[in-house]
Amino acid sequence: MKTKSVAQTRKYRLDMNDRILNAGQKEFNRFFALDSRAYEEGAIPVKMKELMGLVGSMVLRCNDCIFYHIDRSIQEGASKEELQESFNIALIVGGSIVIPHLRYAFEVMDEIFADIEKENGKND
Repeated sequence: MKTKSVAQTRKYRLDMNDRILNAGQKEFNRFFALDSRAYEEGAIPVKMKELMGLVGSMVLRCNDCIFYHIDRSIQEGASKEELQESFNIALIVGGSIVIPHLRYAFEVMDEIFADIEKENGKND
């Protein structure tokens, strides 16, 4: 079960990444830079790369990564249907061990889309 809000999770991630990147370890910075470059626009669009990252994260059973890639996929324009198809690929690749993370992924997706709907309602 998800315990932190979307905003809390985003803030925690940013704060801790800042702490890690300012720890003075070049290796940390190099890895983070390599990771960031992998998701830049190229022959494969960013949205598709984020969806691929999501599938890998679900199969590897990393909820922090699942949150991040769902959030980024939505920022890049992914629909609920695209996310759900990605969830299905993860389930097929990973098998039943993915089911608890599938539950988590649905929670995250629903919360982010609900937040977007609230924000759009305020802007009308």
